[in-house]
Amino acid sequence: MAIQNRTMTSGSPWKHIILFSLPVLVGSLLQQLYNTVDTIIVGRYAGEAALSAVGTTGSFTFLFLAIAIGFSGGNGVVVAQYFGAGDEKNVRSNASTGILFLMVLGLISAVVGIAVSRPAYEHLVSVPESFLDLTLIYFRIYAVGLIFQFGYNIFSAILRAVGDSAATLYFLLISSILNIVLDLWFVAGLDMGVAGAAIATDISQAASFAAAYFYMRRKYPIFRFGLNEYRWNGSSISKTIKVGFPISLQLIVVSFGLTFIQRAVNGFGQAMTASFTVGQRIEMYINLPFNALQTTLATYAGQNAGAGKIDRIKKGARQTIIISFFMTMIIAALVRYYAGNIVALFGLSDRAAEYCIAHLRTVAIINIVLAMYIPLFGLYQGTGHSAFPMIVACVALGMRVLVTYLLRYSPFLGHTIIWWNGIFGFSLGFLITWSFYISGKWQKGAILTGNGVSEN
Repeated sequence: MAIQNRTMTSGSPWKHIILFSLPVLVGSLLQQLYNTVDTIIVGRYAGEAALSAVGTTGSFTFLFLAIAIGFSGGNGVVVAQYFGAGDEKNVRSNASTGILFLMVLGLISAVVGIAVSRPAYEHLVSVPESFLDLTLIYFRIYAVGLIFQFGYNIFSAILRAVGDSAATLYFLLISSILNIVLDLWFVAGLDMGVAGAAIATDISQAASFAAAYFYMRRKYPIFRFGLNEYRWNGSSISKTIKVGFPISLQLIVVSFGLTFIQRAVNGFGQAMTASFTVGQRIEMYINLPFNALQTTLATYAGQNAGAGKIDRIKKGARQTIIISFFMTMIIAALVRYYAGNIVALFGLSDRAAEYCIAHLRTVAIINIVLAMYIPLFGLYQGTGHSAFPMIVACVALGMRVLVTYLLRYSPFLGHTIIWWNGIFGFSLGFLITWSFYISGKWQKGAILTGNGVSEN
């Protein structure tokens, strides 16, 4: 097999983890840079109402992204385990079925998203009337491109499953540069506002989808499928759902939880909403290392589970946590120190800027807790225990939402609970995640069998 040399089942774990995670990290960085530039362009050329509109769509758009990431990731874990076991036939059959499954999900998501957008944003998110119409315009145009987003995610997941994490960097580079150029043209040049920003996103997603498809076919003969090979294989889909559903559900619950936090944010007015939009964009930079390492550890654990090397998984997990901690510390320190300079780029009002600086300086410290346990989610997903990260995420987010609503009008924290809620949720998540790891229960049922992933 032309891709056999990409296996992570031998050699120094930390070297594999760093080499695999760096392209994922740089690719995510490019994506965040695009999101940041997009926010700057919208804020400066379309105004604070448009910025708030684009920002408030985030919790709902994340719902569909959760479905794409979860099920593509689930398929990627299955492919990675068969790849680690050296089973070429099942690598191929599960990959082709996964592509068909995700494309169908993408089409369904686009239709459903457009249909429910008004009641969702008007009643669930409680978007203020002043920018509700702008929110709906942006989201409905954005939703048209979901099929490309789902397609890109499954291609990337399959490539990562066989050890090719660098490919996603190329696709994201194409997408990010194109998106920024189109944003400047549509929003700043043609004054198309939020509609221009959404159209730019759709076009760039279509470009990354096409690039991923042609790259995979050209470089890997094993993935050159004919149209008749994209079959609705119930067994393959069942394996993908078994691993991917808990991942998707975890992210969907996070999306709904963030929707309730967004609702609380909107209750403090447009300045807070604009501030929160920028704060979340920058917060993602702090989260880049451990999110990339979670993706890496899922593939690493999947391949080694397929090869039956549990002790190697443990060693890699410990080294990953150390790498995650130090990388996150460096980025958090930079964000905290330069918070004022960063916020000045976005053209916020004085009040919104004040909120945002406080937000960034707080989460720069709190999110280090995340760096100490989120990578382990990848270990659990790669060994067939993807339901556990879902449980942890639900509990942690539930705590964040609870304390937000209990304390948002309190004299002690008041509106600052919007960014302080993480210390309550993340600390709880840390304790639960590490307790499960230390117990060793995750090792049960982590090996691939002839019938798929064994859970028991």
